[in-house]
Amino acid sequence: MVARMELRQLRYFVAVAEEGNINRAAQKIFLTQPALSRQIKALEEEIGLCLLERQARSIRLTPAGEALMNEARELLRQAEQLPDRVRAASRGVRLRVGYAPSLASGMLSVAVGSFTQVHPNAAVELFDLSTQEMLAGLESGGLEVVVTVCRQEATRGIAWTPLTHAPWQLATARTHPLARKKQVAPGDVASERLLVFCRRDYPEYWETVAGWLRAHHLQPRIAGEFDGVHSLLAAVESGLGVALVTARTAERFPKQIVLRPLQSAPEPLAIAAGCRADRAGEAPLGVFVQELRKAAALE
Repeated sequence: MVARMELRQLRYFVAVAEEGNINRAAQKIFLTQPALSRQIKALEEEIGLCLLERQARSIRLTPAGEALMNEARELLRQAEQLPDRVRAASRGVRLRVGYAPSLASGMLSVAVGSFTQVHPNAAVELFDLSTQEMLAGLESGGLEVVVTVCRQEATRGIAWTPLTHAPWQLATARTHPLARKKQVAPGDVASERLLVFCRRDYPEYWETVAGWLRAHHLQPRIAGEFDGVHSLLAAVESGLGVALVTARTAERFPKQIVLRPLQSAPEPLAIAAGCRADRAGEAPLGVFVQELRKAAALE
């Protein structure tokens, strides 16, 4: 059944479903209304199910039509990308990816593995970078994709694809008094020596941490700034202070660090894949971003 179904029939069906009207759909795809109606009828006969409920001035999808709509859009998307994917596979693909280890390591390893199965000749390069370095890399063309905190309002020209959210918790040394608390209040955090990521390189981190404390009429006692997750966690483990981190960082924690929930915690960080908007339609990028979405959904 599926083997005899034609892509053009699916395009016609999607046009009708999107327009909600046979006449408007016919005008959109430059067919006469009778010819379009015949194509939809042939598709229904091929599948053996009614796809549309015809009404006086509009149509409505049946449950079978809803199911086909979702599948048809995906098939058409893949068909549109197929020539680019074949050309890319023949010449090899180079994909340079910037990421923050504390946010993306797990999903990234899964996505790269899946992507290289589709593009076995692909050269995927991973770069551990700060947020600002990633955005600069996209702008200069030195990176194709980044996986970081979505900064939609501050990044024109970048297309973002949401992946997941990262809740906030407090990281302390196992011997720290706050490690014994079931929940840590904002006032507890403000009274401690706070270790943070560098403001210059991780502005979204600073905005979240400082904004959270200000919302509770508190000021942070900054005891140290760090340029990466490894140095930050080492300082926490050594008892130099406490740090607000996302729960996704937990997989990288030394054994002597514990996480504690926060009362009235900040909004979870929105993690997203970003690429230049003028390259968002390129097939290899689209495939890789889809693999990231699948990997994030499994976590």
